[in-house]
Amino acid sequence: MTAAKVEIYTRMMCGYCTRAKQLLDAKGVDYVEYDVTMGGPDKARMLQRQPSARTLPQIFIDDVAIGGCDDLHALDRAGQLEAMLATA
Repeated sequence: MTAAKVEIYTRMMCGYCTRAKQLLDAKGVDYVEYDVTMGGPDKARMLQRQPSARTLPQIFIDDVAIGGCDDLHALDRAGQLEAMLATA
């Protein structure tokens, strides 16, 4: 099995961003973090990928937008996160 590609868009001093990263860290997930605190090209890319994004973090697993921290934790509680994080 290979690990899924996980990307997370965050900003400084964001409790939800910290909680999402803590869950990913606890599961041993490698992820790419984009700090969009000051805007810039990473924020523009995030909005291009997920135009309805209004909050942070924004999390993508294998280029699929899954939403934010609450969405990530909901997937985990439902037992669906593990399957998303592993690909055949």
